[in-house]
Amino acid sequence: MAMTLTVASSLVLFLHFISSIASIDRSQFPNSFLFGVATSSYQIEGAALEDNKGASNWDVFTHLPGKIDDGSNGDVADDHYYLYEDDVELMHSLGVNSYRFSISWSRILPRGRFGQINEFGVAFYNKLINLLLSKGIQPFVTLSHYDIPQELEDRYGAWLSSEVQRDFGYYAEICFREFGDRVKHWVTLNEANLWPKFSYMLGTYPPGRCTQPFGNCDFGDSTIEPYITAHNMILSHAIAISNYKKNYQMKQEGVIGIVLYAKWYEPFRNITADHIAAKRALTFALDWFLDPVIFGDYPPDMKAFFSSRLPAFTDLEKKMLQLKVDFIGLNHYTTIYAQDCKFSCEVATSDGNAMVITTTERNGRSIGEPGMHNAATIVY
Repeated sequence: MAMTLTVASSLVLFLHFISSIASIDRSQFPNSFLFGVATSSYQIEGAALEDNKGASNWDVFTHLPGKIDDGSNGDVADDHYYLYEDDVELMHSLGVNSYRFSISWSRILPRGRFGQINEFGVAFYNKLINLLLSKGIQPFVTLSHYDIPQELEDRYGAWLSSEVQRDFGYYAEICFREFGDRVKHWVTLNEANLWPKFSYMLGTYPPGRCTQPFGNCDFGDSTIEPYITAHNMILSHAIAISNYKKNYQMKQEGVIGIVLYAKWYEPFRNITADHIAAKRALTFALDWFLDPVIFGDYPPDMKAFFSSRLPAFTDLEKKMLQLKVDFIGLNHYTTIYAQDCKFSCEVATSDGNAMVITTTERNGRSIGEPGMHNAATIVY
């Protein structure tokens, strides 16, 4: 599972970072600078179906034979649901002053908008938020980090249906109402530009939909479904942004944004085609979401290449997208080479839709030193 680190591993990385760069001192940063750690709900909470929590897509997917290499699952995970006090104390002992975590959608709404609010779930996050604030740690709350109630998957296909926009808006409303008096930093979706590729192009994340040559799934369409789901994610994000800015931001005095996956591309060869390919890869990976949430429409390059695949925004939707995010978070993992293959692409990867071949090596040499699989979230 290529998801955000657990509390423990994030803190270990934080210590390694501080100890390995002796020339950096905290006094060099302004008092307002936030040093933090991050997690995702499915990866750390455990208590998978306890206290009336509903099943999420990950609860179901990880129990399907062959979906997870080592057969593990998040039923217990780091047991954060019961050990959250110890985890917060560990963060406090290291002196971090911010913590980005995600709320489990199915812990708040076990059946989406088709069921009742789970008061046990609301109570858990209230306790966590209050404890963080008492320790001087600012909560950064992500509404959805690759997870969605399985009920919505079963009812209408989750992100494949525009119905999901209503559900996400309803869920966001509950979170703003219940927690917004103390949470001043909201993230709508984590790595929404990567989610459709893993879930609906490569089939490695739930619901595991794909087609050849991208993957060998029982159902799906890798050529069209990633763009349908991305469209619904963008509009779900816009609905939450619109509600927060119109009804909550002024009285709660918070900010709201989105976090995207940000890989950098260098040209494989010093030729015009590869320089253009590197820019195109970045556009198809990042601007795919950035352009709609900032400018209200998809990038011209994507529209030129995929005019038949990209759904169109209505005038009303474009108007809703004019309510801008307050910040953009970037999860940066790595840099890779991009080689143009516009007329000869045979490699089916998540970058392949940009008509590029990507690699981490050139002439037998790696682009950089191998490191831990981790993301540094940079907020703009």
